[in-house]
Amino acid sequence: MSILLTGGAGFIGSHTAVELISAGYDIVIVDNFSNSSKEVLNRLKVITGKKIHFYNGSILDKVFLNNVFYENDIEAVIHFAAYKAVGESVEQPLKYYSNNLTGTLVLLEVMRNHHVNHIVFSSSATVYGMDNISPLTENLKTSATNPYGYTKVMIEQILTDVAFANKEMSVTNLRYFNPIGAHESGLIGEAPNGTPNNLVPYISQVAIGKLKELSIFGNDYDTPDGTGVRDYIHVVDLAKGHVAALKNNLKNTGSAVFNLGTGHGYSVLELVKTFEEVNHVSVPFVIKDRRAGDIATCYADSSKAKEVLDWTAEKTLQDMMRDSWRWQSKNPNGYQS
Repeated sequence: MSILLTGGAGFIGSHTAVELISAGYDIVIVDNFSNSSKEVLNRLKVITGKKIHFYNGSILDKVFLNNVFYENDIEAVIHFAAYKAVGESVEQPLKYYSNNLTGTLVLLEVMRNHHVNHIVFSSSATVYGMDNISPLTENLKTSATNPYGYTKVMIEQILTDVAFANKEMSVTNLRYFNPIGAHESGLIGEAPNGTPNNLVPYISQVAIGKLKELSIFGNDYDTPDGTGVRDYIHVVDLAKGHVAALKNNLKNTGSAVFNLGTGHGYSVLELVKTFEEVNHVSVPFVIKDRRAGDIATCYADSSKAKEVLDWTAEKTLQDMMRDSWRWQSKNPNGYQS
């Protein structure tokens, strides 16, 4: 039997594919390369020594997705496929609601038709909104500040409702904090389209000379150095969290939610200084005004994942910065040759 990864050629999906194969699972990837590259499949084969069973297509296409299930003995789904840029979601909300929500509904309908009752969902800490105080626990009220975040809130609710209605269903919602780093081989990593939306790829591109300088938005927050504090987690630790969540999901029914973070907050300046020290490079930056909607501090309480899934993040901030730079320096243009 196989594990289906929707959006499995993306940043988190590709690293999860590696860890699943390492743990002995057979996998099938569905991706349409809207935010990934075909080259990922070649790199995964080099890392794992296995040819990846892959389908090029969209989960919005019910006929296509049905064929994937007909042709494979799917035991469970890990659902990564979604648009994910916060700014773009504000500018194009219909694009995000249509793709993220409809794609999930089509996937769930096809799963039902093929009697597949196990799904692990790629959610986000953005569902905690702005009003909750860190450390964030899974029982807090959810909300959002942008269409991308609301798609995560809505999909979590949809999945919870489906599990309530179908007593054979097992749903796991994984709330990620801030995934960074890359596989230690330097073969796969985060390859944003155009100017990066996330902090560490931006730092990396400044360090390699593709971008002039890093803009740090606000240095007057109530934090140790005045810059925003977030919970950054190595993408390999996050991928291993998916393996632990899948194992738990396959043994249970009902719905569950877990934070996947380190439980420790790092400031923007702390990231920049660590990146410079570990990699012996310079990252010029300028301080700008705060951005609307940014909060001072956000980090996880991941004790539930430790207790229930026997999972904890193991890699250090130094590991995250070192692996991010290795990926960037070996692949200055991402997966483009």
